[in-house]
Amino acid sequence: MAPAVALVVLLSLGAVVSAAVAQDARAAVEAFIARLSDVKITDLVIQQNLTLYHPDGRHPQSTGEQRVLIKLPQRQRLEQTIEGRREVRLAVGDRVWIRQHDGKTYETPAGGGGSDRTHLLVPFRRRAADLLAEWRSLGVRDDVSHVTRLRGRAVTVIGARPGDRDVPSVWLDAEHGVVRFITRERLPAGSGVVDLAFSEHRPLPGGFHFPHRQEAFVDGKLLVLITVRSVQVNTNPPDALFDPEALRKEP
Repeated sequence: MAPAVALVVLLSLGAVVSAAVAQDARAAVEAFIARLSDVKITDLVIQQNLTLYHPDGRHPQSTGEQRVLIKLPQRQRLEQTIEGRREVRLAVGDRVWIRQHDGKTYETPAGGGGSDRTHLLVPFRRRAADLLAEWRSLGVRDDVSHVTRLRGRAVTVIGARPGDRDVPSVWLDAEHGVVRFITRERLPAGSGVVDLAFSEHRPLPGGFHFPHRQEAFVDGKLLVLITVRSVQVNTNPPDALFDPEALRKEP
């Protein structure tokens, strides 16, 4: 076979393999979204404990409690008290407001409040294409994927090849959903690898599983540990709790 012809064949094979891998990633996400099609959850109220670690990742530095209210679509309220100081973060669509412990309330750019990924845990009313597009915006390649095992379960890793440790990727369990999410993000100390791990899943109505242990690592060091105490579904929290103007007037 002539060298030029061989090169064309190799390039063609590469394109076919890439398309097949992308299809595998889409198929895994579509299968998971299809599992949620009959789940009738409109809102969640989550009570959880929070531990912040020293930058060395070894020693707890402070503790607190959080209440997270999620009301579909695209409304979230996070109430947290850390070392006696209360703060409320309200996200509506792509806008975010923060009310500090002293009552000062201001709007901040979406994403400016940290690496919150609560939406990863409740991907209801979303299409597979929407999730893949969002992941691509965070650097995850959907034309690269492989299957591995995590805690004894098969997962599809989207965005990384076997052996890749610090490239943006989503680890998707067919039953539990996203169990690991790795991104490279701009942090106060510079660019770093943020690794979110979700485990200890427990079933909610409709067969949806929610992780009761959530960990955030930065460059391999544990910085945040969340342990969920309780999850309530479909309690219909008042819309006023998600109103920015009402937030400003809260006592």
